[in-house]
Amino acid sequence: MENAVSFAVANNPDSFIAHKRIEEARTMIATAQSIDYPMVNLSAGYSQTNNPMYSFGNILNQGAFNQTIDFNDPGRTDNLNLKASIGYRVYNGGRTTAEIDAAKAATEMQKAGLASVHQRLAFEVIKTFHAIVQAKEMVKVRQEALDAIGAALDVANARFEAGDLLRSDLLNLELQQSRASENLIQSRHTLELTKRSFLNLLGLKEGEVKISTEDLAAQEIPVNIDGSSRQELKQLKAREKASLAELRKAESGRLPTVDAFASYQVDGGLVLEEGGNSWMAGLKMDYKLFDGDRTASMIAKARARLQEIRGLIRKTELAINLEIQQAELDYKQARKRVSVTEKMVLVAQEGIRLSRARFKEGVILASDLIDFEMRLSDALARRLAAKARYQVAIANLRKVAGLEQFPTTGE
Repeated sequence: MENAVSFAVANNPDSFIAHKRIEEARTMIATAQSIDYPMVNLSAGYSQTNNPMYSFGNILNQGAFNQTIDFNDPGRTDNLNLKASIGYRVYNGGRTTAEIDAAKAATEMQKAGLASVHQRLAFEVIKTFHAIVQAKEMVKVRQEALDAIGAALDVANARFEAGDLLRSDLLNLELQQSRASENLIQSRHTLELTKRSFLNLLGLKEGEVKISTEDLAAQEIPVNIDGSSRQELKQLKAREKASLAELRKAESGRLPTVDAFASYQVDGGLVLEEGGNSWMAGLKMDYKLFDGDRTASMIAKARARLQEIRGLIRKTELAINLEIQQAELDYKQARKRVSVTEKMVLVAQEGIRLSRARFKEGVILASDLIDFEMRLSDALARRLAAKARYQVAIANLRKVAGLEQFPTTGE
């Protein structure tokens, strides 16, 4: 079972999707951090023109001006321009820091989501594993019931031929045999469907399911469950961090931005056969005096979203608390059912032992034997269901506690 959980965690598509979401969130961090680096550009271009304004500009850039040039008709010129520039945002009101914090919180949220996926997968694998065990045992129970009815039918045929049994009793046993055959078919069908579900959880399209129950021991029962380790809460806490960062980002719109810039360019041409170079550097500040209340609206939206998330946290805490109480009650009920069904099976087994002997001696009717056979099958089925539910109840306690089903799962 532990191997099955590990395999599902590694191969189920939900795990793959969750991993890719984490990668996507990490790229958001890299994108936000890139703003802290300067922007460096290199450009080159070549042009020819006889436009007076542009031609005169080429003449000045190439250092080819002289007093004989006609400003209104400086003639045809060409220019090869090579330029390198660098820009750096010195201050943006804390927007960059807020974006980085939001991206980191998004990564935390996706990691908690991955852990939540693993925990749900582990629980479903364990639940389906025990369902397979139950279904296999149920097939055996149905087969044994069918064999028992067959043996009783042999006795009934012998008694009928000896004139010691009514035709109606024989028909009742034959009808019960048909019902037992139908029950066996349904149990085998249930087993196959459960195996298909198990393969799906493992991320496999097809295959043969062979499970080992030799080392199948009860899992450790958690104590003092408070739900603080639940991944759903961790996800919401990360969303709260991201929302706080988004609020700071929105508030940064009320602050100015300051940019530093510098450039160096080289100009030259074949027409004038001259060349020149120049540079420029400086600072630039931008401040929005009025933006139609856009910034105020963004801040109000971010605050509302933050309050919404905090409300979700409170709602989730209450839901988890209820889920824990239900899981504890289910566990207590499952434990009691195991004890009750054990006694039920013992009583039914003793009853069927006596009834089979009495039917063979002709003391009871076939209908009485059928009734005891049905009681035994029902008791065995209830015991199987109780045992499976008990194991699943333990796994559910670990799930609602936010614990791994096995210490090494998901590592």
